[in-house]
Amino acid sequence: MKFSKLGQASLIAAAALLVATAFTACSPVTIDYLYVVGNRQSPGQIQTFEIDRQTGALTIVGASVSSGGANPVAAVAHPFGKALYVVNQDDNNVVQFGVSGTGVPSAPVVTSLAAAGTAPVAVAINATGSLLYVVTKYQPGCSTAVVGAGSCNGGALSVYPVSATGTVGAAVANGGQSYWPVGINPTAVNALADGSGVLVSSYDPKAGLGYLYSFTATSAGALATATGSPFPAGVRPSGITSTPTTRYVYVTDFAQNEMIAYSILGNATLRPLLNGPFRTGNQPTAITIDPRGSFLYLTNELDNSVSGFEINLQNGTPAGAINPTGSSTNSTGTLPVSVLVDPGFGRYVFSANYLDNSVTSFQLNPSTGTLSPTQGGPFPTVGQPVAIAAIPRGNHSVQTVQP
Repeated sequence: MKFSKLGQASLIAAAALLVATAFTACSPVTIDYLYVVGNRQSPGQIQTFEIDRQTGALTIVGASVSSGGANPVAAVAHPFGKALYVVNQDDNNVVQFGVSGTGVPSAPVVTSLAAAGTAPVAVAINATGSLLYVVTKYQPGCSTAVVGAGSCNGGALSVYPVSATGTVGAAVANGGQSYWPVGINPTAVNALADGSGVLVSSYDPKAGLGYLYSFTATSAGALATATGSPFPAGVRPSGITSTPTTRYVYVTDFAQNEMIAYSILGNATLRPLLNGPFRTGNQPTAITIDPRGSFLYLTNELDNSVSGFEINLQNGTPAGAINPTGSSTNSTGTLPVSVLVDPGFGRYVFSANYLDNSVTSFQLNPSTGTLSPTQGGPFPTVGQPVAIAAIPRGNHSVQTVQP
C-alpha cells in the first residue's frame, strides 16, 4: 500500500504528536513548583516558579501572594502536594495554603501559635504528611528566654496533626501544656523519615555550646525525650538534615565552619561519628540531602556558595567535598540561606540568596553529585528570600539508595 507525500507527512506528524503526548504525560516539562518566600515586604511574599525538566530553569507563575503575616522565616511543603506551610515570626502564626492546578498558593488558613510559643523560627513535616512540627524561639507568654529554672526557660517545639487534605489541627497536648521545651536560641527542626523521632538544634552563646534535642515520636504526635538528649552539637548549630533511610543525621555549625554527623542507634538516640566533625565552607547554614540519599548539600553564607558531599552509605561519612569552596561551578548569589534538591526529579539544586534577591539553580549529576550552573540563572525573586520549598507536578518517584 502506497501513500502520497502529503499522506506520509500527515502520518509522521500524527506519530510525532502521539510521542510528544506520551512523553508529556509521563515526564511533563514542568517537574516541580518551587516556592520562594521573602520577608522584605510586610506582609511577606511568596513567589511561585515552574522548574523546567530539561534545563532546571525557573519561570514565574502568576503574581506573588501574601505569606499571611509579617516576617516569614521558614516554609515546608506537604510531601504529597496537599499544601504549603509558612511560619511568620512577627505575627506568630503558621499559614496553610492550598495549591491550585497551576501551582499558585491559594486559600490561606491561619493558625495562631500563641498557645504553644512565641516567634517561630523553623518548621518541618513528617514523611507521611500527618504531623507538622513548629519550633518557636520562646515558650508561651514569653518574649525572652533564660537558662535555668523559670517560666521562660528556652524555646518550644509544638506538634500539629495534619488531616488527609492538609489542614492543620490543634496542637498536641503534652500534659497541661501544648509544647515540649527545648534550649534557648533554637535554630532548626528535622523529622526523621521513618517517623520515629524529631530533632531540634539550639545554642547557648554564653556557654559557647550547641545542642541537638532529640525526641521519640508516635504517629499521634506525642513526644518523649530520647535517652542522652540533648546531644553536643558544636558551638552554633544552624541546620539539620537526615537520610531517607533514618540512619544518619547531619548538623551544620555556623561558628566553627563544620558539619557534625551522627548515627541513629534507635529510639532517636544519637552517636557522633568518630571521624567527625567535617570541614565546610565559611558560615554554613542550611543543609539538605538529595531524595536518593546519596549526596548532601549545604550553603556557605560567607563564601556565597553551595558545597556538596557524597555520603558513604556504610558508615555515614560525608566524603570529600564536591565542588569545594572557591569553585566557580558552585557559586551562588549573595548570602545563600536556604537550599533544596527538587523532589520530583532529584536532578536540580537551588539556593535562596537573601541579599541579592535571587535563586541560583544547579544541575546535579546523579552519578557523581557534582553541580553545574544552569543557563539563565540566577533568577530574580521577591525581596529578601529566606526560604524555599517545592511540590512535584504529577506523579514522580525518586528511588532511595539503600546501604
